Amino acid sequence: MKKIALTFTMIAVACTALAQQPQIDGAQSAATAMAAESADDQPPGWKLAGVGGVTLSQVSLTDWAAGGEGSLALDAMLNYDAVYTNRRHLWQNRLELAYGTTHTKAQNTRKTNDKIFLTSMYGYRLTRTWYASLLGVFQTQFARGYDYTATPRRYLSRFLAPGYVGIGAGLTWKPNTWLSAYISPATWRATIVSDSKLFLDPAGAATLTPYGVEPGNRIRHEFGANVRVEVNRDLLKNMHLYSRLDLFSNYLHKPQNIDVRWYTQLAYRINEWIGVNLSLDMLYDDDVKFPHSDRTPGSAKLQIKEVLGIGLQAQF
Repeated sequence: MKKIALTFTMIAVACTALAQQPQIDGAQSAATAMAAESADDQPPGWKLAGVGGVTLSQVSLTDWAAGGEGSLALDAMLNYDAVYTNRRHLWQNRLELAYGTTHTKAQNTRKTNDKIFLTSMYGYRLTRTWYASLLGVFQTQFARGYDYTATPRRYLSRFLAPGYVGIGAGLTWKPNTWLSAYISPATWRATIVSDSKLFLDPAGAATLTPYGVEPGNRIRHEFGANVRVEVNRDLLKNMHLYSRLDLFSNYLHKPQNIDVRWYTQLAYRINEWIGVNLSLDMLYDDDVKFPHSDRTPGSAKLQIKEVLGIGLQAQF
């Protein structure tokens, strides 16, 4: 809980700086900055930006009287934005990749981080700040995932198990280059579980519903409303904030239970090659049930993943 509180504190400080930044240089300079950041005033063409980093830590012990265990840990990430503007046309694309492992003699190699996320939004400008929009989303992971607290370890996931695909149509409000809000009353979303082994209980019967997908199926279809809010901007010369909040209500099943996905990344560049990266993933999906100790269906929980890394980092 202390780590989560620290993470929220850092994000709150960053957001406060974001809100107060236009006041630093006075009202006139703030107005000039906001005018320069207007999405309508951007020159046509592509705007490309990204951040990537690799964190490596190693501990080696030989005849160490105080005890301990050697370890090797690696975590790599890449976030990349490609935005195209031309008159009334706006095309926003974002790619997020992450993978991390840790290795010890007692526990061998274990995965600590794994993510593939791609989103693309096309908008046709209706007014200065409103766009008619189409949004597509794809998310999955690279490698197999396990529950290491179980003995033996329990297989949980792999590429396209789960996989998430979403397509929606709606309106986007974009008052400037760093803030956008997307509202869709018509969004189709699919949850894919491509591995039949994930449906098997300890007795070998297909009775489980991994990620909300029923036995006998490989895809769970949902249709509902989607709201997304994104912030993507430099807070300071060497500090960048990206935050994305997604809310989804399924018209077809318990529409009052809102799925929540919130991702925030704060990247600070110490010098040309060294940087600090903090990311926080929070997810609540009422259809993802956490099993009890006997692997019978349990209840939905708030899922939290925090990654803090200090190492090689490049912004481009």
